[in-house]
Amino acid sequence: MVQCVRPRKRVVQSLPVILGLLLGSAALIYVACEYFVNGVEWVGRKLAVGQKATGTILAAFGTALPESVVTFVAVTFPHSAMDKDVGVGAAMGGPLVLGTIAYAVVGVTLWICKRELPAGEEGRGLYAGLSRDQAWFVVISIVKLAIGLMAFALKPWLGFLFLAAYGAYAWKEMSGEQEIDDDALEPLKLSPTAPTPRAWAAIVQTLAALAVIFVSCRFFVGQLDALGPFLGLKPQLLSLLISPIATELPETLNAIIWIRQGKVRLALANISGAMMIQATVPTAFGLFSTPWRLDPALVVAGAITLLSVGVLFLAFWRGWITRTYLALMSIFYLAFVGLRFALHY
Repeated sequence: MVQCVRPRKRVVQSLPVILGLLLGSAALIYVACEYFVNGVEWVGRKLAVGQKATGTILAAFGTALPESVVTFVAVTFPHSAMDKDVGVGAAMGGPLVLGTIAYAVVGVTLWICKRELPAGEEGRGLYAGLSRDQAWFVVISIVKLAIGLMAFALKPWLGFLFLAAYGAYAWKEMSGEQEIDDDALEPLKLSPTAPTPRAWAAIVQTLAALAVIFVSCRFFVGQLDALGPFLGLKPQLLSLLISPIATELPETLNAIIWIRQGKVRLALANISGAMMIQATVPTAFGLFSTPWRLDPALVVAGAITLLSVGVLFLAFWRGWITRTYLALMSIFYLAFVGLRFALHY
């Protein structure tokens, strides 16, 4: 006997409810980031690595890993024909947001918090390292963009090359000479009375905060999807213009928290390291499971990312970087939005 099952009605949320849930999830992400940066600093201290390696590897790997997993699931176990396209779009959209909006937020936050960028010998050492990071990123992005315009049988094997590139970068950061970090750390939130917390407590707090960030970000993006119809945005535009900003929210909030605490080195290193992992690991997953053919919108995204990071490389290399320079990186994202609408309409 065949039973007739009534289709479940789709719950349509009102605009005030969507906005309330959006703000609530954003607040939860911020609180979780407070716990994450506090925990990851202690993990870095326990591993005896400097601030730059803590930001570029430990913090960046933690906040970028959930997005890499989402890309992996989208392209490897797709539920619809569009999932693989969404995964490839995420692999291209993440670096674009980090190289434009995230650095712009750093510049604006420096102004608001009245913080200065490192100067003198400290600044030269930091900017030399960051310029090398940007150079790595430019080379990797050129290769990523070029192979997206070609079709050949061995393309999936190039995914291992991208994983190897990130492995080499991480090894260089972790094994290089570490600067002595004598800054006093805030007590671990999980054990506030202990002057020096146990390593396991720092790891547990970091991982727990990361889990909350991951779940909250997924919920935040879901509310953005629900907000799209109220804004008159089609799903394709929403996923390429707004969703990447939401998914890179943890890295951006980490930077804001560290700047507020006066730890500008950690803020800059975190974004730089996140750009490296976003340029390699999601791309490798995309190469393994998709044809990796970039449409015009993604080519534009890749080209503007290259342009913005090239400008950053020049500024870090020559020592021209200022708070205003960083804040103006948002111009590149606005240019992308304008070109994206032009392509769409």
